[in-house]
Amino acid sequence: MGLTLTEKIIKSHLVKGDMTKGSEIGIRIDNTLTQDSTGTMAYLQFEALSIDQVKTKRSVAYIDHNILQTGPENADDHLYIQTVAKKHGIYFSKPGNGICHQVNLERFDVPGETLIGSDSHTPTAGGMGMLAIGAGGLDVAVAMGGGEYYIINPKVVKVNLKGKLNTMVSAKDIILEVLRQVTVKGGVGKVFEYIGEGVKYLSIPERATICNMGAELGATTSIFPSDEKTKEFLEAQGRVEDFKELSADKDAVYDEEVVINLDELQPLVACPHSPDKVEKVSGIKNLKVNQIAIGSCTNSSFVDLMKVSEILKGKTIAENVSLVIAPGSKQVLTMLSKNGALANLVSAGARILECACGPCIGMGQSPSTDAVSLRTFNRNFEGRSGTVSAKVYLVSPETAAVSALTGVLTDPREFKETVEKIEIPEKFLINDNLIVSPSKTPEDIEIVRGPNIKPFPKAKPLSDDITGKALIKVEDNITTDHIMPSNAKLLPFRSNIPHLADFCLTPCDKDFPKNAKENNGGFIVAGSNYGQGSSREHAALAPLYLGIKAVFAKSFARIHKANLINNGIIPLVFESENDYDKISKGDELEINDTINQVQTGTVYVENISKGEKYKMILDIPERQKDMLICGGKLNQIKKSEK
Repeated sequence: MGLTLTEKIIKSHLVKGDMTKGSEIGIRIDNTLTQDSTGTMAYLQFEALSIDQVKTKRSVAYIDHNILQTGPENADDHLYIQTVAKKHGIYFSKPGNGICHQVNLERFDVPGETLIGSDSHTPTAGGMGMLAIGAGGLDVAVAMGGGEYYIINPKVVKVNLKGKLNTMVSAKDIILEVLRQVTVKGGVGKVFEYIGEGVKYLSIPERATICNMGAELGATTSIFPSDEKTKEFLEAQGRVEDFKELSADKDAVYDEEVVINLDELQPLVACPHSPDKVEKVSGIKNLKVNQIAIGSCTNSSFVDLMKVSEILKGKTIAENVSLVIAPGSKQVLTMLSKNGALANLVSAGARILECACGPCIGMGQSPSTDAVSLRTFNRNFEGRSGTVSAKVYLVSPETAAVSALTGVLTDPREFKETVEKIEIPEKFLINDNLIVSPSKTPEDIEIVRGPNIKPFPKAKPLSDDITGKALIKVEDNITTDHIMPSNAKLLPFRSNIPHLADFCLTPCDKDFPKNAKENNGGFIVAGSNYGQGSSREHAALAPLYLGIKAVFAKSFARIHKANLINNGIIPLVFESENDYDKISKGDELEINDTINQVQTGTVYVENISKGEKYKMILDIPERQKDMLICGGKLNQIKKSEK
């Protein structure tokens, strides 16, 4: 029986466990990446490991999230990351060089290698044939120190791409169709592997778009084969030596299959407020648009923005539309400026933003009250844009550009002029002068720490009896944006957990931090898919600081569950979802004989207020049970070193 491409890469990097599906495995990590929103904390945790130099093939620190500098906080964090990178063997991508996933695709991704990043959209690199996984900052820190990365050996889903895309239908529409079929929680514990005749027609940036937004499925990652298109892209980037041909065996066996008929696919749109709320653009009539934002790590490549330029060339955007465009990298922006495409965008009325994440993470360009915003981004969670009342729709660059001209959501196939497929250039403009190499004399480097950088909270070993109130009860699909808001006002404080904690879960209950402090912590009660979205570890660190001891949920998103465990918070799943309905906010809850119950994997929670008992499941490997008993991953590591 043959192997899938996913299984081949896992097998070649396996250091702990075996290839049994559903069992825990530890894999060797070749590369890591961080960005500044999660990076400061990751490097503070790396320093806590007391390791002089990273042990990966390559680790890169990017500055692309916290770009607005309205005070010293962001600049201070950038300086800390730059000096800690210089000292410890990490490459540093300066502000202005671009979004981490776009730059990594251009300059660093290598087929067949492994990558973890402290950003949930790290799977973008799957477009290059990498096994690339988003993770919490502590997991990335451990990987930089040479430790293996643990996952549950995933199921592999075959996504069979049949046929070829029609004009004005794009890679964004492919992944929106996958989301429509699978949903935002349908990919948990799975890797989505793309095969079929349609693959050969997709460029590396198009493949990267699909893998990037595969994160919204809740998937471990997504991956494409490495083929002639991969070689073509690497040649154009001056990196052909990194190419290797990789694909699944012809007799590979997959666990599930999704079929997409590309020649039947239409332009699609994800409606508010979820990436899987997908409709045909043609089916939504007369939706007036106030704002359009093009960019993000999903759709900011040279190919994407050339398509937008061709559509806007010689035209003017509608008077009711504000159009902003953020190129994904310095390489993209420079090439657009040299070939005249940038002039087309500016002349049409677009405002050009920095090569950074920007509006995607609520860092500027918040829409007006009750506005309709079309975005080529990957997430449209309520309030993520910075405007709670805004309605955000996710679309392709083609749909965004045509709609900018008409002023209403428009099927791009109605565009009167033919826009031919944009091909990868024979040679990209290569200039890595904003990537700083590590020092050859690290002992001479002094790490600079600004006053906003505070120590991260550390969990204590597990107590044998845990009591507290149900401090909050939330519904299904609560995101890390809900748990730890990430707007322009709060992002500068990503290295200051005591400050951030005062905003924890406030989108759900403005009094949650106050109640948590007054009650010396307690418990969170949640619905299904709790913690979906970003990999931000702060969504575990802020609750830890507030004294949260456990979260009771119908189910958890993969990365957030791992982050809770890494920080000593117990993630418990209701055996009977009906028990979720029985708990009320303010109920006094108790777990007795906690250590023994954690070891068994079955935990009983007593509701003192109502005289009830609920059976909870802790379905995690022995390694993570020990981690919880120790009080988190750092405590476990220190215990093993004694």
